[in-house]
Amino acid sequence: MKIQLSTINEIPEIIEIIEDAKAYLASLKIEQWQNGYPNVTQVEHDILKGESYVMLNVENQVIATSMFTTKKEPTYKIIEGNWQINETKPYGVIHRMAIKKEFRKLGLATLLFNEFHQQLKIKNIQSLKIDTHEENLGMQALIKKIGYQYCGIIYTSYGAKRLAFEKVIQ
Repeated sequence: MKIQLSTINEIPEIIEIIEDAKAYLASLKIEQWQNGYPNVTQVEHDILKGESYVMLNVENQVIATSMFTTKKEPTYKIIEGNWQINETKPYGVIHRMAIKKEFRKLGLATLLFNEFHQQLKIKNIQSLKIDTHEENLGMQALIKKIGYQYCGIIYTSYGAKRLAFEKVIQ
């Protein structure tokens, strides 16, 4: 397995994974990602900013995708609750993580998180923040299992309620 920055050429594979994830969430009656987001434009934007990552298997197939940045997330400024580390200090952010359907439940999301934790350690950044839909129990279980703490509620730029979590990176 290899994790690296995404390229424009990988957009079709990334979108296929995202579309499968949308269908999976819909099958669970979770409204997350059911409004046309994320889409090709968003993924292209992430790639051009150097914030889109893919995981490749040994055949160099894209089997997972995620957005990761150390730029501040505007919607995290206001939280109903409290971040563990003050929002004014540097932190990492994960959005748009999805695993190819044939590779779900194999621990690949944990590998992505570990990669991003390592990148933050190198930059001496002690916080990684993430938010998820309140009905996305799978993501909530995963992030709690790997040490994330529930911090409160944030609202997306389009007004959707999300549960906010943070891990202090040691």
